[in-house]
Amino acid sequence: MTSRRTRMRLIERLRQEGIVNEEVLGVMAEVPRHIFVDEALAHRAYENTALPIGHSQTISQPYIVARMTELLCGGNALESVLEVGTGSGYQGAILAHLAKQVYTVERIDPLLDRARKRYAALKLNNIHTKLADGHWGWPEKGPFDAIMVTAAPDKLPEELLGQLKEGGRLVIPIGEDGKQYLSVITRRGNECEEELVEAVRFVPLLGGVVR
Repeated sequence: MTSRRTRMRLIERLRQEGIVNEEVLGVMAEVPRHIFVDEALAHRAYENTALPIGHSQTISQPYIVARMTELLCGGNALESVLEVGTGSGYQGAILAHLAKQVYTVERIDPLLDRARKRYAALKLNNIHTKLADGHWGWPEKGPFDAIMVTAAPDKLPEELLGQLKEGGRLVIPIGEDGKQYLSVITRRGNECEEELVEAVRFVPLLGGVVR
């Protein structure tokens, strides 16, 4: 169930659902999603569905991973990317193949520890991790070409906007459960352009740190 053929069936389905960035699809074909889920769920790793990873968190549906990554890239080369919400580590592993440096923040220590071990096993040496409240980003490593948030705040965290470079893109789900929309926010000087992409459903972006 983790064979090349199984992976490519998923990639073909993502194409059918509207993912057009072939570089993103190529990376998703190569990164082994099954190592980012519990062994008992490995046989479902290449289904187009979210899966539980513990601590009331999930590994996102592959379509959402592809869609957010496609929006984040926007056809541009990325030097540095911030990810808020490391989770299983899968999204960070995808980004590591598309950006020179990836900085990822997670508030749940056991999840971050497992993600670090997976990154080491895959020799993804351009991913930098931090245990912290994601609302605050990672200001000392910014500004970033792009920021991806993988949990939904009720409203836009202003602190993250301040860590975007001019022309940088923030891809983020915003809203309460049942009323969330995936947004792309582009920084233009002191102003921001917002594009609502589609309705989504994410776990909430919570504050604090869990050890």
